[in-house]
Amino acid sequence: MKELRITENDANQRIDKYLKKLLVNAPANFIYKMFRKKDVKVNGKKVDEKYILKNNDLVEMFLYEDKFQEFTAAKNIYQVTRTFKVLYEDKNVLIVYKPVGLLVHEDANESINTLTNQVLSYLAEKNELDLGRENTFMPGPVHRLDRNTSGIVIFGKTLAALQILNEMIKQRHCIEKTYLTICKGKLNQKRNLKGYIVKLEDQAQVKLVDKDYPGALTMETIVKPIKFNDDYSLVEVTLVTGRMHQIRIHLASITHPIIGDRKYGDFELNKCMKRKFGLNNQLLHAYKIKFVKTFGVLDYLQDKEIICLEPELFRKIEKTLF
Repeated sequence: MKELRITENDANQRIDKYLKKLLVNAPANFIYKMFRKKDVKVNGKKVDEKYILKNNDLVEMFLYEDKFQEFTAAKNIYQVTRTFKVLYEDKNVLIVYKPVGLLVHEDANESINTLTNQVLSYLAEKNELDLGRENTFMPGPVHRLDRNTSGIVIFGKTLAALQILNEMIKQRHCIEKTYLTICKGKLNQKRNLKGYIVKLEDQAQVKLVDKDYPGALTMETIVKPIKFNDDYSLVEVTLVTGRMHQIRIHLASITHPIIGDRKYGDFELNKCMKRKFGLNNQLLHAYKIKFVKTFGVLDYLQDKEIICLEPELFRKIEKTLF
């Protein structure tokens, strides 16, 4: 009989989901067979797969230790050089600055040096990670930025915090995210942009479509000018929705593409920016978040605002153009 004591980071989830994460190498039918055979108990009582775990529950499984070792996995933490900066941290939340060129999650070309792995390495160094086989939770980001967009990324350090942050992102109006960018042309008044897009799966790109287009997703972007001249505008952009490449395609759609944007931008202007400043990517920076509506264990973050200053190249280009 294998006994496991449930901690806060494993509580408030269905027991079958917990066991799938715990016994990561076990076939799903093996886990459900344990429930059918009544080989799973909580606090001495047989339960079905829908049981919601509580903190300090004692889970008992009819499972020998060798099988437990076979079905669970050791956790590998990559020792990667830290390039992010901590903007805010407490026991539940870590908010960091992600530099240009760093992926939030792994992709087909990079699986080790990601922001997520850097954060896990940082927390491991602080002895804030449980790397035991019996632990199923690992901290993670609640949203992402494109590789070549710099700025703020939020991580949940506990399961409860991660669940609440994910719900806040899902509800859209709980966390206000604001960006800075420099776009082509004179944009001298506030704009509330609305439109529809679809994702082009084979191109990692989106395109504007009509409302009735199959699979069309709504998008809404608020653009507020800060500085402008006849050639360029420094603008503050607030997301109402959070679609892929939303800011980039929305500004391009009103003939104010972001400088350096290689997918939706002005390619001749981009060449000029590369020669003059060495700019190889869209000049877009996630510079501010505000917790507008909080709940649960994150109530204390109500109205908290985090600001992340623009990177050096952004400031250099801004100073030169304006």
